[in-house]
Amino acid sequence: MTDDTGFTGTIDDATEAFFTLHHGLPRQAPGSDASTRRLLSLCGPLPERPRVLDLGCGPGRSALLLAAEAGGSGHGGAEVTAVDLHAPFLDELRTAAAARGLADRVRTVEADMNALPAEEAGDGSFDLVWAEGSAYILGFDTALARWKRLLAPGGTLVLTECEWTAAEPSAGARAFWDAHCPLRSTADNLAAARAAGYRVLGVHPLPASDWDEYYGPLAERVRARTGGASPAMARALAATREELDVRARHGHEYGYTGYVLRPVEAGDGGAWPARPETAADTAAVRAVNLAAFETPLEADLVDALRADGSWLPGLSYVAEAPDGSVAAHALLTRCEVGGAPALALAPVAVDPAHQRSGAGSAVVRALLAAARERGESLVLVLGHPSYYPRFGFTAASRFGIRAPFEVPDEAMMALVLDGSVPVPAGTITYPAPFGV
Repeated sequence: MTDDTGFTGTIDDATEAFFTLHHGLPRQAPGSDASTRRLLSLCGPLPERPRVLDLGCGPGRSALLLAAEAGGSGHGGAEVTAVDLHAPFLDELRTAAAARGLADRVRTVEADMNALPAEEAGDGSFDLVWAEGSAYILGFDTALARWKRLLAPGGTLVLTECEWTAAEPSAGARAFWDAHCPLRSTADNLAAARAAGYRVLGVHPLPASDWDEYYGPLAERVRARTGGASPAMARALAATREELDVRARHGHEYGYTGYVLRPVEAGDGGAWPARPETAADTAAVRAVNLAAFETPLEADLVDALRADGSWLPGLSYVAEAPDGSVAAHALLTRCEVGGAPALALAPVAVDPAHQRSGAGSAVVRALLAAARERGESLVLVLGHPSYYPRFGFTAASRFGIRAPFEVPDEAMMALVLDGSVPVPAGTITYPAPFGV
């Protein structure tokens, strides 16, 4: 993070030392194959063989996955142009692509992403512009502005950004990041994306394990380098040790977030982009629940669940109206069936101004997809039997699952997210705020 594979400018001794320290590592920024796939899933339908520009690709972990899996059918793969300033990283990528039978799908370009060659910088050339861990080199706002014109009509920009997750970051955390790369909150970056003319198709907070995939091998590399370092390498080692130490002490105050963005086009606004709620959405979520139901019980339930141990960060979703306001909300919290973990879907609320528009379906589908990506296996809902089957729900009684109260059989429904996991049977135990 103190430098990156998208470094702009002349490669001097300090930069060469940084690259040497990182050479051969699997990643050059926090991330994982699971997060790359999650971001890809949020892009929606793609052409059969999409054109992808991977900026600051490093050794190409994401480029290889996109080349293999980003096709419209899910199996066609993409044509990937992978750009990086460091030739040895591109050598690694070409070798890996050949080993995986992807050499014909990955084209490498040694270039500064701040000064792309004419062929890569042409307007409207790519269905996907991808930048995991490299956009900060230009700055989030600059990346949004410069990369928009690279997208073909209907194209999508995917990038990850380091952000504050604490409402009030400590002085120690700020002292480090303000000197290297001043951070903003998710709400601030969402506002910047909308102001730059993008619709937000999805937001994915990277889990702590994605940092481990990057920092684990890097920390081992640092520990292995003892003595005999050149002045430039000594400085690179010291800077990396400081970064690792800051993460150990202040990692709970910041994190990486992935954004899936699409430029707003004339006549746009028919879709309902859905994303995890942020702290800035709390009041709007309550307002939607108050407006959607006749009593404040559902709004109060959401607030009570926030303070309960059943609350699962990242499983409270909102759908956005074209103006960026919250149009719908859906929530999954932890429950149990016969002592085994499951999820309860409740409440689902749509602002009356947007009911029967597809906003409710959009937020539920996105939320269920997020639960599936997290490895959850079972979701339960008590709801209208003519609505929830569209998402795959069926009568819970088919699995021997029953509610802890009297309810029509067809209204208590279950959705199996992972068929490889045995479905538990028994009585549902809801979180305490449900009051049952």
